Amino acid sequence: MKEHVIKNVRKNNPLIHHLTNQVVMNFTANGLLAFGGSPVMAKAKEEAASMAAIADGVLINIGTLTADELQSMIKAGKSANQKGVPIVLDPVGAAATPFRTDALKEILSHVRPTVIKGNAGEMAHLVNIPWETKGVDSVGTGNVQQIVEQVAKTYETVAVVTGETDLIHTGKKLLTNQSGHPMLTKITGAGCLLGSILSACLTTDDKLEDQVVSALHFYGLAAEYAASQQAVNGAGTFLPVFLDALSMNVKALLDNQ
Repeated sequence: MKEHVIKNVRKNNPLIHHLTNQVVMNFTANGLLAFGGSPVMAKAKEEAASMAAIADGVLINIGTLTADELQSMIKAGKSANQKGVPIVLDPVGAAATPFRTDALKEILSHVRPTVIKGNAGEMAHLVNIPWETKGVDSVGTGNVQQIVEQVAKTYETVAVVTGETDLIHTGKKLLTNQSGHPMLTKITGAGCLLGSILSACLTTDDKLEDQVVSALHFYGLAAEYAASQQAVNGAGTFLPVFLDALSMNVKALLDNQ
């Protein structure tokens, strides 16, 4: 992890335009604020493109997708591409329904994401690799390295497959991140908030691979710190301490190891 990536985010307080799912909007906004970014959420077709044009980063998350929101996502994505604004695409539940599958095909035919991030099942579906899923969760097993490499090369993007070990493929090389804690799987929206944190890190002037790895490593360290605190007894007590940890400096989190 490059500590200066985190410091640069906090120095610049980037505006991140979220087209994200209804379940996690409050959690995502609070998490990004704690981390050092500035959230905005504007999904109306009439303003999505304009908001993306003035944002520092854009997150497209299809968790609670509607037909109207799909058009907003495409408008925002095209606007961001035109302005050179980085985009994170989170294909939540990609394999769950034909509507989501078709929506992702449409998004990816119009929008060039900087990073595509998802669990193994979601990412496998993007490149037609069979994988068992349950709703929005990945429950299968297989060659995750093949999945992350194929997504990166197929869509000419940085691909991130999250899991016990996160795999990152830049299109040229494979990187890994092993920070994190199982408690993240016990709260709603942990992956969605990671997409927001990742979007913020993409706004710095650092190397793209450093931005991505730093976002993942920091997020995992914050989870480890929160889970280790004596007052944390489960998901309910973990959540507020995790939000606090997202505002901490890198040294404090590392010292907790």
